[in-house]
Amino acid sequence: MSFSIAGKTAVVTGAANGVGLAIARHFVARGANVMFADMDEERLIEEIGAVEDDDEGTTGYFAGDLREKLNVANLLSATLDRFDRVDILVNGSRQMLAADPLNADDDAVTTLLNQNLMTSLRLCQIFSKRMIKQAEATEGNAPVGSIINLSSIAARRTQPHLLAYSVSSAAVDQLTRSMAVALAPHRIRVNAIALGSVMSASLKGALAEHEEFRDEILDSTPLNRIAAPSELAEVAQFLASNGSGFMTGQILTVDGGRTLVDAVDAPAH
Repeated sequence: MSFSIAGKTAVVTGAANGVGLAIARHFVARGANVMFADMDEERLIEEIGAVEDDDEGTTGYFAGDLREKLNVANLLSATLDRFDRVDILVNGSRQMLAADPLNADDDAVTTLLNQNLMTSLRLCQIFSKRMIKQAEATEGNAPVGSIINLSSIAARRTQPHLLAYSVSSAAVDQLTRSMAVALAPHRIRVNAIALGSVMSASLKGALAEHEEFRDEILDSTPLNRIAAPSELAEVAQFLASNGSGFMTGQILTVDGGRTLVDAVDAPAH
């Protein structure tokens, strides 16, 4: 069984920082061609410059707001112009907002459904069409494409102040299952990673303002630590590789055991 992704072309959104950046860097290090996509062009250029590139070129970047439909199409075009194909899509761009569900308006829910669900849906649709076209030129029944969505354990937990994030995460989980069934006849697999506490840019910011959050997280996590983004990158490689070739529609939980013991009112970070 091989977990190699060498020579494959991957598109990773949210690739300017945090988990998305860790996955993009990891894929490059494992021999994949990677298109880094994010809104933050300055950070993308900085990170691309930090990635060791071979003579043929293994990286590219796309800067744009993927909530805009035109930019989704432009990302695909840029990827094909750079690498001529796409084998892996990682929907790594996501957002979290907290709000009082009894007093807040619907802006938080609308914002997160648009960012976390609709953007991922549009990317799945347009990139899978390209993967289907590639599959038609390939004989056999081996997988020809892998889509990986980033979700959260918030989808399964009840925390009223994270209503919008929980709802959008649950929607991403259902998106994953539905697209997995729809794309299975085309040999494209769709899976998701449900994250617990990961030392992302947003969590670093939260800990800087509220140091007490760290102890709350550790007390709620059986493994008693916060994950490094690189640990999620290893899981993403597994899902992208042929080593997981008979897996589709699965939501892999990577949370240090947190969902095994969390009480309803345990803090969420």
